[in-house]
Amino acid sequence: MAVETGTFLTGTQVRSVQQRFGTPTFVYHQAGLEAQAQRALAFPNPYGLTVRFAMKACPAAAVIRVFSRCGLHIDASSGFEATRALRAGVPAADIQITAQQLPTDLVALVEAGIRFNACSISQLATFGRAFPGRELSIRVNPGLGSGHSNRTNVGGPSASFGIWHEHLDQALAVCQQHGLHVTGVHSHIGSGSDPEVWQHCARLTLGIAARLPEVTRLNLGGGFKVGRMPGETSTDLMVAGQPVAAEMERFAAAHGRRLRLEIEPGTFLTANAGALVCTAVDVVDTGPSGYSFIKVDSGMTEVLRPSLYGAQHPISVVAAGDDARGQAEYLVAGHCCESGDVLTPEPANPEGLRPRLLTTACIGDAVVIGGSGAYCAGMSAKNYNSFPEAAEVLLATDGDMHLIRQRQTLDQLLANEIMPAVLMDAKQAPPAP
Repeated sequence: MAVETGTFLTGTQVRSVQQRFGTPTFVYHQAGLEAQAQRALAFPNPYGLTVRFAMKACPAAAVIRVFSRCGLHIDASSGFEATRALRAGVPAADIQITAQQLPTDLVALVEAGIRFNACSISQLATFGRAFPGRELSIRVNPGLGSGHSNRTNVGGPSASFGIWHEHLDQALAVCQQHGLHVTGVHSHIGSGSDPEVWQHCARLTLGIAARLPEVTRLNLGGGFKVGRMPGETSTDLMVAGQPVAAEMERFAAAHGRRLRLEIEPGTFLTANAGALVCTAVDVVDTGPSGYSFIKVDSGMTEVLRPSLYGAQHPISVVAAGDDARGQAEYLVAGHCCESGDVLTPEPANPEGLRPRLLTTACIGDAVVIGGSGAYCAGMSAKNYNSFPEAAEVLLATDGDMHLIRQRQTLDQLLANEIMPAVLMDAKQAPPAP
């Protein structure tokens, strides 16, 4: 019989992943990735558009390759990410670094053709000393932020990202000192979806662009909300984009400059095109007045978001066989020896608990964590309790499952550990007091 998993995977496919690749295993849906890329490329823009995939959301080389083939560019949050994108086959000119920490190999990366977006006055000065007379873009904090919590808000006075808008004169003085040409201005308000906030942020950022006569690109970042759970709404890019396009047209009329728009979605592109397949390793309870638990062979080592800020993911149990079962309420617990490793927290409250009504579970059943394509494999507590990194698989448009990341072995996990000679001799005398 058909099994509803709440994801792009059928029950048969889930059991196939379990048997072929073991668990836990991430599965990414190529058709879903490509469909979201096309939606992003349709974002309203009066004078041209560049869509950059925020690769920190899901840095697997195969996923990066899918988006590059769709015509997307890359937003790299570190020099390491930029190099990963190069190794995945992305042209250097399609990569831009926007980083809290300057890459140690910044000179080599820029000379290779990668774009640089300065996020502070000190970064601007460092770039100017290395590349006097060159062009770059700057990230500005316009004083406005958006997001469901402080942990997802990257704009406003509580965020360290970008050059504070009141310090723009200092930034311009540094540019003048080194002969730098600012051709792009970037801001990012966080994970919100209110069109009025996007319009207001665009207006503020365009106000900064008005003071930078060489600017030809306006980058508004990403953060488009995606509904992972039933009933949650996702950002309608056409609705969010129309007032932004109107602001850009007003700017062009007032200043005679038609700016190219850039956006940097991450979650929007990958969240619901990824799912994590794991296995129920135990089913326990704490008595009539307590809870029933499904323990899985995964948890914060793959999906940290619930423990971090009470994020919600759809969860389904896929029975080992096709036998009909009832339903029961469960908390789903991860495999880490950590009280916070719970995949069913109260919404927006990692301290609380919220049981889910799920298919009655047995040991060996598959458990599917949906909405796991963004900020899961790339933002996890992997190797905690010495659990190896999970495997990753692509459900390709040819209908087959292709392994794109092998499961880490314990030997690989330990590869960089070094035992100093002073600890090698078991008979060594204890140190003098």
